[in-house]
Amino acid sequence: MAAIRVLQVFTIMNRGGAESMIMNYYRQIDREQVQFDFLVHRQEKAAFDDEIESLGGKIYRMHPINPLMPGKYCKQLRAFFEEHNEYKIIHSHLNTFSSFPLKIAKEFKIPCRIAHAHIAINDIGFSSLFSQKESLKETFKKLIKLHLKRKVKKDATHFFSCGEKAGKWLFGDDTSFTMMNNAIDTKKFRYDVSISSAYREQFYLKNKLVVGHVGRFASQKNHSFLLKVFVKLVKEKPDCALVMVGDGPLRKVIENEVMGYGVEDKVHFLGVRADIPQLFQMFDVFAFPSFYEGLPVTLIEAQAAGVKIVASDSITREVHLTNDIQFLSIDESPEFWAKAILGMDLSKKGDNTGEIVKGNYDIVSNTKMIEEFYKKQTLM
Repeated sequence: MAAIRVLQVFTIMNRGGAESMIMNYYRQIDREQVQFDFLVHRQEKAAFDDEIESLGGKIYRMHPINPLMPGKYCKQLRAFFEEHNEYKIIHSHLNTFSSFPLKIAKEFKIPCRIAHAHIAINDIGFSSLFSQKESLKETFKKLIKLHLKRKVKKDATHFFSCGEKAGKWLFGDDTSFTMMNNAIDTKKFRYDVSISSAYREQFYLKNKLVVGHVGRFASQKNHSFLLKVFVKLVKEKPDCALVMVGDGPLRKVIENEVMGYGVEDKVHFLGVRADIPQLFQMFDVFAFPSFYEGLPVTLIEAQAAGVKIVASDSITREVHLTNDIQFLSIDESPEFWAKAILGMDLSKKGDNTGEIVKGNYDIVSNTKMIEEFYKKQTLM
């Protein structure tokens, strides 16, 4: 019997949180029973493309969705489904933009249409329109998303979420949804002192306080605030370093800010990396001052690696699996965050993998659940 083919819908398969999550499931799933294909909305090659194809997946490329003029996209997607009638399950990870592919999938009577919530955007009040924290462009994007989220429920048959907060934000309090945890391969993140030492030597970070961050350079991640925290930290403890992993539209802006503060010799921009588990080994502190998130897989990974964490209090407490994480308000000063980091006991790292498994964020058991769900849909 041929494997069930599930169409996973993303913007682009780079190393973002949702993309890394689905790849964790893809590597673990019984691909003789369930196979993933990917519908993406960028023409350029992405970080996970080679691995997807090596695992037997197909990649189909659409043009980007223009929410103000979606006609061209809908026409293209209709042509796709006319050619590919083999899909009975479409699993969209586009958050509010899922309304577009799910609407066309409904037209083609695809029986299982999953909308998956990955973020929970803060409400936009009148004051935020004039806030210095985010640009008017970002606020306008949020307004579009708030409008589109009303349409997602209409065309989906199933509702998935990474956590309670994200699910309630996208689907509302009156809609039940399935939790698909941002699970990880805990064995890869277990603290290993030899890996930590090797990586610290590689990046010339031996005996330094290393603050790390993994995330896309976008306004949501609040890198400018992170940099201000680090500058205050340097004043108190000069022998420290900031390691930022990822890429994105604001990377050049942050690089210029680093130059402006005169700390370029202490800040490392590593770009997109495949060795995330190893990089976590050399971090002392993971700083994560995001404006909003869903349930960040990086915070699960950091806790599995035994890294101390300071994170924005806008993030759901569902991610609080160990005693190594503190939640701080981004309304507090950079000095406040720096003092919190300096007050942490960094003398040793513990093995937290047992707590991650206990919290149901290990990939093995979670993959069995989603595999059974997909198989069940084809029997209906």
